[in-house]
Amino acid sequence: MSTEKNKEKPIELYYWPTPNGWKISIMLEECQLPYEVHYIDILKGDQFEPEFLKIAPNNRMPAIVDHDGPDGKPVSVFESGAILQYLGDKTGKFYPSDPRTRIAVNEWLFWQMGGLGPMAGQAHHFSQYAKEKIPYAIERYERECGRLYGVMNKRLANHEYLAGEYSIADMACFGWIIPYKRQGQEIEDFPHLNRWFKAVGQRPAVKRGTAVGEEFRRKPSDLKDNDTAHDLLFGKGQEKRV
Repeated sequence: MSTEKNKEKPIELYYWPTPNGWKISIMLEECQLPYEVHYIDILKGDQFEPEFLKIAPNNRMPAIVDHDGPDGKPVSVFESGAILQYLGDKTGKFYPSDPRTRIAVNEWLFWQMGGLGPMAGQAHHFSQYAKEKIPYAIERYERECGRLYGVMNKRLANHEYLAGEYSIADMACFGWIIPYKRQGQEIEDFPHLNRWFKAVGQRPAVKRGTAVGEEFRRKPSDLKDNDTAHDLLFGKGQEKRV
């Protein structure tokens, strides 16, 4: 049974200002849910701290703790897609209950989780962060990003948003389009995607969500030239700390 004390506690958001982090800050802002941010500085290794690993065993942010969980007791959720689904079910917002519409939302949410995010992340890595430039890798992932942009562009030619109405699918994808230049793309080459990108970006909650922790955003060179941070994210530092 939910208690008034639990209901009064804000959701705890474990976060860093990245495309995956933005998904959840945007959703919390869209749903007008009170939340408290715990910054997980991934360049200092905060993601390996034992307390964080209790709620995020994959040592990746974002994660949340909702003190007013489904049974009125605290619950933690990790993985950004799962968090979006959880918050959608909790609030009844941006995650429709109609089975057919929900199928479409899930399709595009998992498309982002399994395709757009990983491919864009690899494009960022090899073009911006890798200490050794590997032309084949850069071309490989930039081409794949271009293909995925084309998939979105085609879908958005006949739909205002990815699943029809604005949903968690759009929130999931939006943050990964923000750094399109790092992925070797020109947004103007995809007119329907560009229209969607501008429309989503003008939403007040999206502006607030992507501004959370903006002061902590770093340039790629800040990471590339920092051996300790580079190892924590991409090297042997991960293996030793998990």
